[in-house]
Amino acid sequence: MHWFDLPADILAMLKGGVVIPAHPLALDAARRFDARRQRALTRYYLDAGVGGLAVGVHSTQFAIREKGLYAPVLRAAAETVRDGTGATGATGAPAPRRPVLMIAGLAGRTAQAVGEAWIARGEGYHAGMLSLAAMKGASIDELLEHCRAVAGVMPLVGFYLQPAVGGIALPAAFWQRFAEIENVVAIKIAPFDRYRTLDVVRGVVAARAEERVTLYTGNDDHIVLDLLQPFVVKRSTGSGEETVTMHIRGGLLGHWSVWTHTAVALFERTRAAVRAAARSGQVDADLLALDSRVTDCNSAFFDVANGFAGCIAGCHEVLRRQGLLEGIWCLDPAETLSPGQAEEITRVYREHADLADDAFVAANLERWLA
Repeated sequence: MHWFDLPADILAMLKGGVVIPAHPLALDAARRFDARRQRALTRYYLDAGVGGLAVGVHSTQFAIREKGLYAPVLRAAAETVRDGTGATGATGAPAPRRPVLMIAGLAGRTAQAVGEAWIARGEGYHAGMLSLAAMKGASIDELLEHCRAVAGVMPLVGFYLQPAVGGIALPAAFWQRFAEIENVVAIKIAPFDRYRTLDVVRGVVAARAEERVTLYTGNDDHIVLDLLQPFVVKRSTGSGEETVTMHIRGGLLGHWSVWTHTAVALFERTRAAVRAAARSGQVDADLLALDSRVTDCNSAFFDVANGFAGCIAGCHEVLRRQGLLEGIWCLDPAETLSPGQAEEITRVYREHADLADDAFVAANLERWLA
């Protein structure tokens, strides 16, 4: 399967840019998979207006693989999306009420990642987002060989995971060669670092892949400005050089797993602002100021004060307060809120109440849980 084999509506969505939350994992008090609340979360995201879902990624907890939950968790999301109407598609499976871009997290060394890609493809996922964390110590050539093997199974979304939570520092030369892989359709840029973010853009431009590879922000510390700013890169030509401008088109974010309804509205506002700026050259100062407010919220959710130790539990805590999750349990009992993190979440709730979507959740929660 090649990138151009993606369904036309899905490919158009991907390239145009959409909101893609990184789907959390719902557990009960015994740390067993809670399928009812997992499906409720998926329904929440769909009704919030997201364009896609990323399942089996960092926010879903990589440990689902060790617990035998990888396929069941992917299947639960895919079935919930398909159950949107009860209509049937060409394969006889229920069809969603609207197209939803489904991305599966892929991890491990080559045999494992390839195996997960086949599972994801079998569950109807459109693309796989490949974590390279398990490949630490590999050379760039080895990393690219690994990526090509997985891209041979399904379209690939690159993932620049920040080193603070297990990612590998990757130079522009890697991203150039990665973007040259025909079946690469997008890259999630999430190093939480402006220099490394630019490395990805430079690599894609050097590969002359800017029309094929779509950029998504995963920089939860810089969401709004990532979506607003143009990236300008010089590229050599046979007769001199040319200027290439790229934009980050959408976001695939753990941060967007909470307060998702207002995140979708904010995303649409940034898209309108980019279109307006193309005509006027100006962006609303109030919108620019939202970047620091969203980042302040993220500092609490992602537990920046403690090196991101409570980043998954922090998102769970927001969803627990809204009633979507019963508790903040993670597969690892040691993974929980850090000291003072709950108070920080309370603070950002108070100071940025307009960014929350509690009323939207309260109005629909009973239906999602039914």
